[in-house]
Amino acid sequence: MTLPLMPKATAVWLIEKTGLTFTQIAEFCGMHPLEVQAIADGEVAAGINGYDPIKNHQLAEAEIKRCEADTNARLKIMPTSSPVKRRAKGARYTPVAKRNDRPDAIAFVLRQFPQLSEAQIVKLLGTTKDTITKVRDRQHWNSANIKPRDPVILGLCTQTDLNAAVTAANDRLAREGHALPVVEAYVPDSDSHV
Repeated sequence: MTLPLMPKATAVWLIEKTGLTFTQIAEFCGMHPLEVQAIADGEVAAGINGYDPIKNHQLAEAEIKRCEADTNARLKIMPTSSPVKRRAKGARYTPVAKRNDRPDAIAFVLRQFPQLSEAQIVKLLGTTKDTITKVRDRQHWNSANIKPRDPVILGLCTQTDLNAAVTAANDRLAREGHALPVVEAYVPDSDSHV
């Protein structure tokens, strides 16, 4: 069960404004009944203002009345009408110190995993299709200094993400009836480890 937004403040309000049992309040707020009793006795949470769960759309007044009438009943939190939006997977912030490593990672992925689409590389490394094209065609402004280096070692993606992208690309090629590309084995040189 999800907990109310501010459990202790909600417990303070429920203790002051309702006839619910300590056990009912404790279960709703994710607390121990003795902690709720200590709040009621003024030993804990003395300076905390009550947080009204009715005004904040966490409880309905009818729900409180139902539970006041039956001490064995449990309070049920109302479903949120606007759930918190989680950040979608995709381009992530890359620290300034690692941005110059991105072309090296692109060169590595293009050489080792030619089956990956540009969209997969964009998502994996947080880059742009334009940068991928410039690295592939050796038109990048720093192409003389680009050395293919593993993006996992550079910290631009996780091994799990890289493996998932490669597996998805291999599955796509198999569905389309294309042969998987043969790539020479990668042997990292001693200066590629950070």
